[in-house]
Amino acid sequence: MQNVNETILAQYANSPSLCTIIDGFNQAVDPAAAVDAWYDSVWNPRTATGWGLDVWGRIVGVSRILSVPDAEFFGFSEASPTALTFGQGIFYSGTNTSSSYATTDDVFRNMIFAKAAANLWDGSITGLNAVMMTLFGDKGRSYATDNQDMTMTYVFEFSPTDVDRAIIASGILPRPSGVSVAYIFTPFIDTDTDFGGDIL
Repeated sequence: MQNVNETILAQYANSPSLCTIIDGFNQAVDPAAAVDAWYDSVWNPRTATGWGLDVWGRIVGVSRILSVPDAEFFGFSEASPTALTFGQGIFYSGTNTSSSYATTDDVFRNMIFAKAAANLWDGSITGLNAVMMTLFGDKGRSYATDNQDMTMTYVFEFSPTDVDRAIIASGILPRPSGVSVAYIFTPFIDTDTDFGGDIL
């Protein structure tokens, strides 16, 4: 405790034995270090680790465990972001095998901030692009476009990993109610009309 001497009654304040015992006990149980460690490890999401991040994940509604499909299936633009097009994916056989992976603290922290931003999202493309930059800003350009016909497109100008695709499919990226979503994964080509990739 701070200022422990102020808590001692005046009639005992000059007792060297009692003051020595109280000072020793205060040093042994001083909670300042534990409070600082609690704040850094749990309460502050920017520095939290392990269990502390798991608590923040439960608060905002996102899981550390991602399900990464072992096989990628054939699909078109209305399919999930994990579907592949002609010559890339296999036809769905009725069973889907997947592996579950626990994300690292850094990846999970980005997912938490993205989900928190999505929970507070104002419905604008600008706000949605901020969520995407939180998740994928270090990998390359990614953004959302409003197609002005009750559809929107998420564009990823980098080749996503299986974990990236699992994050996208996890539902972190918000979308307005009643709006259909398409995904484009393509390396960036500097043209105005052709992205040079396939719509999945």
